[in-house]
Amino acid sequence: MSLDLVARVLYRDPAVLIIDKPAGLMVHAGPKGGEHLGLFLDQLRFGLAQSPELAHRLDRETSGCLVLGRTRKALAGLGDLFAKGLADKTYWAVVVGKPREDQGVIDYALKKREKKFGWRMEVDRNGLASVTQWRLLGTDGRLSWLECRPLTGRTHQIRAHCAAIGHPLVGDAIYGRGTGTLAGDRLMLHSRNIVLPFHAGKPPIAAKAPVPEHMRAVLEGCGWDTL
Repeated sequence: MSLDLVARVLYRDPAVLIIDKPAGLMVHAGPKGGEHLGLFLDQLRFGLAQSPELAHRLDRETSGCLVLGRTRKALAGLGDLFAKGLADKTYWAVVVGKPREDQGVIDYALKKREKKFGWRMEVDRNGLASVTQWRLLGTDGRLSWLECRPLTGRTHQIRAHCAAIGHPLVGDAIYGRGTGTLAGDRLMLHSRNIVLPFHAGKPPIAAKAPVPEHMRAVLEGCGWDTL
C-alpha cells in the first residue's frame, strides 16, 4: 500500500499533529499482522529525530481526525487530556432508519464481551459509564445522518450505542449485521472534527477532516450540501 501521510496532515505545530486517517487502515499492528498506520509515521517526523506516536485511536474502518504527539511531553499531555474527557470529538455517522427525535443523549454503560467468533461491546449496567450526545442532521427516510459527540471514550462506543437505540451504523459488521447492503459494505463513521484545549494561554487546537469518498453520495442523499 502506498500512503502519502504528509498530504493528510490537517494540523501541525512543534508538539502536535492531526491527520486524516483513511478508512480501512489499522492504527496498530493486528494479531494477524498486515499493514497499519505505524508503518508510515516516519513520513511525519518533519525534522525531528523520532516519528510521532498515537495520542488516541480510531477503529480500522473509521476515517478522519487522528491526533499524534511529536514529543514525550506532548504525548503525556495529550494522554491526560483524553483521559479527562477534555477533547471535544465530533463524528458523522450514517445509521439505519430515522430517529423519532431530532437529538438525544445515549447513557448506557458498556462492557466488553468475549465470544466464540470475537468480541464486542454490550450494554451492561455493570459496565463502564458511557455517554454519547447525538443530533439528526439529515435523512432520506431510510437512512439518517447523525452528528455524534462521545462524552466518554469507550471502544466502539458510537457503534454500540447507536445499535442499542435501534439505529445501527450502515456497514457495521459487528453491531449492524445485514446493514452493509443498504449503501455499500463499508462502515459509515467519520471523525469529522476535534478540538483540543492543549496549549496553555492559547486558543484550542481545532481540525476538520474532509468527508471520505465512500460516504459522500449517501450523505448528499440525506441532505449534506457539499458547497
